[in-house]
Amino acid sequence: MSKHIRMLLALTLLFAILAACAPAPTPQVVEKIVTKEVEKVVTKEVEKVVEKEVVVTKEVEKEVIVTVEVPAPAEAAEAPAEEFVRTETLYTGGTQWGPPTGFNPWNLGNYAMGTFGLCYEPLFIYDPLADEFTPWLAESGEWTSDNVYQVKVRQGIKWSDGEPFTAADVKATFDIAKTAPVGISPVWKFLGSVEQVDDTTLNFNFDKALYQGWSYYLYSTPIVSKHRWETKSVEEITSGLNEDPECTGPYVAETLDQSKVVWAKRDGWWATAALNLDPKPKRIVDIVNSGNNNVALGMVLQGQFDLNNNFLPGISRLVEGGYGVQTYYPGAPYHLAANTAWLLLNLTKKPMDDPAFRRAVAYAIDVSQIVNVVYGGMVLPANPTGLLPTWDKYVDQAVVKELGFSYDPEQAKKILADAGYKDVDGDKFVEAPDGSKIALKINNPNGWTDWMESNRVIVNGLQAVGINAESNFPDFPEYIAQRNEATYDMMIANDAQIANTPWRYYLWMGRNPIEDIATMQDGNYGRYDNQEVFDLTDQLDQVPTDDVAGMQAIISKLQRIYLTDMPLIPLWYNGMWSQYSNTYWTNWPSSAEGAPHWTPVTWRGYWNMTAIRMLTDLKPAPGD
Repeated sequence: MSKHIRMLLALTLLFAILAACAPAPTPQVVEKIVTKEVEKVVTKEVEKVVEKEVVVTKEVEKEVIVTVEVPAPAEAAEAPAEEFVRTETLYTGGTQWGPPTGFNPWNLGNYAMGTFGLCYEPLFIYDPLADEFTPWLAESGEWTSDNVYQVKVRQGIKWSDGEPFTAADVKATFDIAKTAPVGISPVWKFLGSVEQVDDTTLNFNFDKALYQGWSYYLYSTPIVSKHRWETKSVEEITSGLNEDPECTGPYVAETLDQSKVVWAKRDGWWATAALNLDPKPKRIVDIVNSGNNNVALGMVLQGQFDLNNNFLPGISRLVEGGYGVQTYYPGAPYHLAANTAWLLLNLTKKPMDDPAFRRAVAYAIDVSQIVNVVYGGMVLPANPTGLLPTWDKYVDQAVVKELGFSYDPEQAKKILADAGYKDVDGDKFVEAPDGSKIALKINNPNGWTDWMESNRVIVNGLQAVGINAESNFPDFPEYIAQRNEATYDMMIANDAQIANTPWRYYLWMGRNPIEDIATMQDGNYGRYDNQEVFDLTDQLDQVPTDDVAGMQAIISKLQRIYLTDMPLIPLWYNGMWSQYSNTYWTNWPSSAEGAPHWTPVTWRGYWNMTAIRMLTDLKPAPGD
């Protein structure tokens, strides 16, 4: 099927999907294609009227050039049309929710897509699907004693500005975190010193070896250059734009504006010679999210997005309908699991401070309706422990059988009644045991349509068992402010991402001290204060990562406590949303036998979890 016929069929289906969804403005797209026998296709989409004019000429050209006017967010300036060789360019979206502000890898929430991964690289990359580390900038790493970890870096690597990469750059990266508050700064709570032995060897000398935490830093730390960063001020390190980044990675920054960032492939990437890896796209253009999923869906269908990492409703119909759109799985759930979506409860407020009330809430929520109706089978229900499927071996099934929960409204009513929650005034909603009224709001950000519908399912379930609750959709900044200041009642959240160790998950749930939650912004937003949990999480950190039995023993204790106290309620596994178009690129990551099995997302923190390998395995689509 030719690209153009497939595109027209896809547009027809798109309008059918849009007609079934809430009304939303459609994109205006102008695409000009010049080929050997040129079809010049001009497509205008205005509301739900489509006008098409097709002119066929006999011009002969050697290249295919595509000019695309990309819809930009309302707050951003209109992006000018760019001309790139389409078959050499990868168009992505789904990471940037505002104009990219620079290439500072320490400015975690604002750096341009690809800053860490395409430009700056880690010592190792981690494969969450195979649970394996691969040496990257490091040639090797090992514990040479109980408290010393030795790293040998690769030789012959050069920064994009021509300077050699050495062990001195690794040392400088970690030394930066001593004085500047950056993402890896907590490592200095247990790291005593970094000793550079020679140009390729370093010893990390630990005051106390925290094996779990250190394994995470090995692949999540962007290595920066000594010659560029050692003279920067703390302010420049933490919030500077770093407009001209030096890169060891396969791409360098070409342009950045309000609507996109463009990366250009550079010659001489070290991994081509060392690992026989060669990224196929000569350019990567990442588009800022428009805020309208229907716009993104239309661009995927028309081949204007090669990869989009937003939640796109209705994608299952496109995948199964033969429209050249693909996801990791060919059927439900279509996507890998990226994180756990929970209902967080603010334990500083009544009645959320009551474990019995929290357990009743858990039994009142019909997660199957969220999974099957809201998401159409595109997600999976969470295990009561909340551990992701990649961590199944750490789930104590006996504890889950004893203390787990599932949708059972009658059990929810019984728990409430046994705990003293009764409808005193006949309004069909229970009062607290002390007779006070209960009126709760459940938060999630406005515009996050899948969460908004899930929120309504939760509210309906709570009301059905007699808990007075309503949905609340603040704008994202207000949602975050209420979370940090503990002024919310309940909220949907999914912060803790897939990682190499479930210790990261338990660290997020048991982050302490409580008084620092607002400034750390790294979990425990319900303010669950349990010293036994904190101590067990610290003990888990001291277990070597290859001691699975030792990890399981501590995790079992944590699961028993969490399923007894219920400080938060796991709901479903949020997807690693990944929709690919096969119009210009093929051989995407998938579950198929023989296909590449990498994480297919451009989100921050995923390039170093094998997404970079996705680029090396892509293949140009065959011509018409």
